Amino acid sequence: VGHWARATIADAEASVAIARAAFPKWRDTPVDGRAAILERAADLMESRRFELNSLLILEAGKPWSEADADITEAIDFCRFYAVEMRKLAKPVVTQRVPGEHCSQVWIPRGVGTVIAPWNFPLAILTGLTVAPLVAGNTIVMKPAEQTSVIGATLMEILTEAGVPAGVVNFVPGYGEDVGAHLVAHKDVDFIAFTGSRAVGCKIWETAGSTQLGQTNLKKVVCEMGGKNALVIDNDADLDEAIPAALYSAFGFSGQKCSALSRLIVLDEVYDRFVERFVSACSSYPVGDPALPGTLIGPVIDSDAQKKILGMIGAGRREARLAWQGEAPANGYFVPPTVFIDVKPDHTIAREEIFGPVVAILRAKNLDEAFAMVNGTDYALTGGLFSRSPRALERAKNELLVGNLYLNRGITGAIVERHPFGGFKMSGGGTKAGGKEYLQNFLFPRAIVENVMRRGFTPPEEG
Repeated sequence: VGHWARATIADAEASVAIARAAFPKWRDTPVDGRAAILERAADLMESRRFELNSLLILEAGKPWSEADADITEAIDFCRFYAVEMRKLAKPVVTQRVPGEHCSQVWIPRGVGTVIAPWNFPLAILTGLTVAPLVAGNTIVMKPAEQTSVIGATLMEILTEAGVPAGVVNFVPGYGEDVGAHLVAHKDVDFIAFTGSRAVGCKIWETAGSTQLGQTNLKKVVCEMGGKNALVIDNDADLDEAIPAALYSAFGFSGQKCSALSRLIVLDEVYDRFVERFVSACSSYPVGDPALPGTLIGPVIDSDAQKKILGMIGAGRREARLAWQGEAPANGYFVPPTVFIDVKPDHTIAREEIFGPVVAILRAKNLDEAFAMVNGTDYALTGGLFSRSPRALERAKNELLVGNLYLNRGITGAIVERHPFGGFKMSGGGTKAGGKEYLQNFLFPRAIVENVMRRGFTPPEEG
């Protein structure tokens, strides 16, 4: 697919210095000009859609439909954040009082480091980059090493769209050296990160330590993983619930932070649901993502493959294997797998797997089911299939997740329509694609002017 040069610590240092030098001019660039660059980037992505699809399929292993959805989300981020920044650029009167004009405005924070994951290598990298960019910040952009060619292509698009030299700095490298150095750098004012819990927590810890010469407290926008659950009520429409559960679990081989990992089925419908769900699993073909009919492709690399297979081994020891699909012998494939007789304290019911593995748990009633949903360290996505208005209302009040989906699948958040992000160990409570997201990359300023003047200063004579 391509090659990339591994950046050094010296490269990281240089990128921060260049971004710092470019900041004043970019900060003072009119918002309309910055927003127009994002809109041009979106148009370029549209024009290069088939090329981008190919890269996502070949470098990230995304099936066709998933690749195209990734591109669509990247385009949506560009256009949505351009619109929202134009709104934020207008001063807001905080309160109208006689004799005083009181307003609030927003100014950019400075230099930011963007550290993106491989699972949405265009969409998330784009969103993390263009949001602070349109807000007037300069960026050091580090893509995941597994998908750095896609990252380089985004850099080409942003440059062609008109981003000035030094405003976005492409630094492909390894997280443990270049990424860690950028996070700790005294001249980095914020970090925008999406990835694993372990790395996210380390970034949060590092950013909380103030360095000598540091001029801002670092802001961290941190989005991590989930242990997402879907509850099947006794009166659920199984004709709708089963396809939604299948796609939520196995779409992109379960490599979405929103992917379904736990199916919690009420006692009365458990046997019937399990029988139908397991029977339907084989309808999802596994294979080369370059083939149009493939729905489950490989996982991202050998490390991921080994980790997921290890979790399947733990599942075999704890629970009962209900179904396992066939996977090609060549490549980083993991067979889609379903376990039943899973208990809430089992490893496969508590730890994030990030692969096509589903744990099915039995619950006596909604009280027990909802307790299971809330009983992990994560709070990202979750859902309920039910025909009961009372059950649906209970879910709205009791299921503690950032994105709650009722009578539909729990993946596929759309920019603006479904602002995405969770809390607990799933993140800091920010919402990518939401109307408040840009505020994470801005400082608010209150401006108060006494307008009860006693005359004006006469104009200076030329």
